Amino acid sequence: MFGWESAQSSRRHFMKHLAGMSAIAATGTSFMSALAKDAPAAKKQGKSLIILWMSGGPSTIDLWDLKPGAPTGGEFKPIPTAASGVQISQHLPTVAKQFKDFAIIRSLTTTEGDHNRGTQLMNTGRSPSPVVNYPSIGSVAAKILTPKDLDLPSFISVGGAGGSRVGSGFLGMTYAPFTVQNPGSLPENVAAPSGVTDTRLVRRKGLFGGVEGSLKTNVKDDATKAHADIYAKAFSLSVSDRRNVFQFDAKDNAMLPEYGANNFGRGCLLARKLVEAGAVCVEVDLGGWDNHNGIFPILANQRLPVLDKAMGTLAKDLKDRGLLQNTTIVWMGEFGRTPRINQNAGRDHYPRVWSVVVGGGGIKGGQAYGTTDANGEAAKDNPVNVSQLFGTLYKSMGIDPTPETNASIRDNLGRPFPIAGEKGTWIKELVG
Repeated sequence: MFGWESAQSSRRHFMKHLAGMSAIAATGTSFMSALAKDAPAAKKQGKSLIILWMSGGPSTIDLWDLKPGAPTGGEFKPIPTAASGVQISQHLPTVAKQFKDFAIIRSLTTTEGDHNRGTQLMNTGRSPSPVVNYPSIGSVAAKILTPKDLDLPSFISVGGAGGSRVGSGFLGMTYAPFTVQNPGSLPENVAAPSGVTDTRLVRRKGLFGGVEGSLKTNVKDDATKAHADIYAKAFSLSVSDRRNVFQFDAKDNAMLPEYGANNFGRGCLLARKLVEAGAVCVEVDLGGWDNHNGIFPILANQRLPVLDKAMGTLAKDLKDRGLLQNTTIVWMGEFGRTPRINQNAGRDHYPRVWSVVVGGGGIKGGQAYGTTDANGEAAKDNPVNVSQLFGTLYKSMGIDPTPETNASIRDNLGRPFPIAGEKGTWIKELVG
């Protein structure tokens, strides 16, 4: 059921069991002794992160930072939101109603205009490195915040989102995302084979434990222990009623029209269910943003209606259930798109300045932070870099992002890994 990076002597044994199956990012290995000072409190409060990943590079100038009347303005009009003075696209009315709980960062500046490199940057906070395999933010959050007794995967990716493409890096497969392709249905790698009862699964677990016992005797390393721990967690989930959290019941199906009866809407509904059940990070993918041609009808008729219903309903549903105060939401992609409209009525890749949206958790919503110039081509006030964004997200989850606090997390070269860059700063106007 799982993949694992093993010692060479045990690789064949592992691969025999792992081929063709997804990895569950369950916890089981012991935490390093000196985690973040405020991590225990964060765990008790059930802090979570939901990443809404817009693969392809969304045109944020047409969503969150409109420039009506400018040569770069495009076809859409701004509308007011529930947050005084904050306007967004006319095609996002459901999100607009929830904007007291959201904040736009309009002055994010990044450096990667390639899809793969941008995906790496916006999921890890760092550009790709030939020597260090950086972990995604979901994996880092899972390592710090996951309770030892959690009987669900701690990091779950719905629809092949950015973090699942990046993975857990040097943190290992214990913190890799468990992938769900069909939200609302029991994942194949959780469901028992046809005709196999829970009793038989438990019996198989005992037999497998005997085989694993001989392996532990001959191979004594952290990878082997983690391998065994992950299998134990997997077997427990496969015979637990908690596996049903992945399935939609009658009440969930009744809510689907509000979220949108599409894969992204179902994914956002599943994300709410999963964080309610204790998952640390859930990411949901909405692709189709690489609009070099004919961008405006695609956004107006396809992307934005889907995004609007799901994102707006997710925030409302979390708030109605008392979950939003402990659940941080971030909407982002790998970069923005050019303010200038090209000859094909589209917009091209543009990392120089663009927007992300954050909300819930410890975020002070109802505002827009930073500004761009009249044409949206450069940051004007309060430019934000990726390290500051990541520091803000960690802080909103109750995690102190300063390097000295997280010195126990080390990369594959054995060096301390500052989870939000060397300075570990955050945007104080957005989170205290």
